[in-house]
Amino acid sequence: MVVRKTKDRPEFLLLHYGLGHWDFPKGNIEKGEKQEDTVRREIAEETGITRIKFIDGFRETIKYFYKWKGQNIFKIVVYYLVETRQKNVTLSDEHQGYAWLPYTEAFKKLTFKNSKDVLNKAMKCMNGMSE
Repeated sequence: MVVRKTKDRPEFLLLHYGLGHWDFPKGNIEKGEKQEDTVRREIAEETGITRIKFIDGFRETIKYFYKWKGQNIFKIVVYYLVETRQKNVTLSDEHQGYAWLPYTEAFKKLTFKNSKDVLNKAMKCMNGMSE
């Protein structure tokens, strides 16, 4: 999950995937790769954003099944929260668009409930940092 702090509020980066849903940047870990390196690589590949800073204390795991070519696929996604000051996004071919959105708008635009749950936890983490 990529967040950019503006003067007024944090904004989360959502990507519009080719299948029509909105979600956070994510991808598969490569053999021998550490999770943090996967985060850096996938964000760079999908968005062109290379200057990120991991926000300590945030790591969320979700698990789900989806159908692909008639097969049930089990997927585990590990989310980290990273901050950037880069605003410009260069999309990969697998995405149709992107949006930097404040929490409420991001919550409405996210397609999947488990992504909304992760967004809630990220916002709580960020609110805890500012107290």
